[in-house]
Amino acid sequence: MFVCAARELLISINVNQAGAIRVDLVTSVESAENLLHAAIAAAGGERAALAEALEALDAPVYLTDADGNVTHYNRACVDFAGRVPQIGSDRWCVTWKLTTLDGEPLPHELCPMAVAVKERREVRGAEAFVERPDGTRRRIVPFPTPLYDAQGAFAGAINLVIDVTERRRAEELTAQALRCRRLAASIGDHQAGGTLRSMADEYDAEAERIRRLN
Repeated sequence: MFVCAARELLISINVNQAGAIRVDLVTSVESAENLLHAAIAAAGGERAALAEALEALDAPVYLTDADGNVTHYNRACVDFAGRVPQIGSDRWCVTWKLTTLDGEPLPHELCPMAVAVKERREVRGAEAFVERPDGTRRRIVPFPTPLYDAQGAFAGAINLVIDVTERRRAEELTAQALRCRRLAASIGDHQAGGTLRSMADEYDAEAERIRRLN
């Protein structure tokens, strides 16, 4: 599952009988885990083959070595990060800046990818904001995962990133609509209640529009 940054479409990789890699579109963020492991398996553990496969994907994906140095990124990373990652100097992440959901700075050496490399384990359930050099921000869910070579030695990590900005915005609008309806039901002012219900309808309509587009 790799995300199409603008539309949150995910891509799954399969291997056909001839051994060729086939890229399929899927529409569930929950497919990310399966796609990530499928991508690694499709390349047979060879980092060069894996990098080539990921370059064909319309989703931000990058690789690091065992020390966390970025060794490869695909074209989607440039649009996602708003910068061209620097091989040889970027470590842990391809982004300019990261912040927590509370707005606190998140140093790259403490980001989920850094944890995955240092502790040699998958990191799941994390969310953060990516800040681009132009000041725009995106909310993301990363899937950093250790990589091992054919001999089973730790070789680095791969990270695929899902942009959930619009998804979270739709969820917030739906929650706001629910709050408006609850407030409307709790007050005795008919006019104010009608206004709140109208606002709730507008929030729901906008949330549905966002979901259709994404």
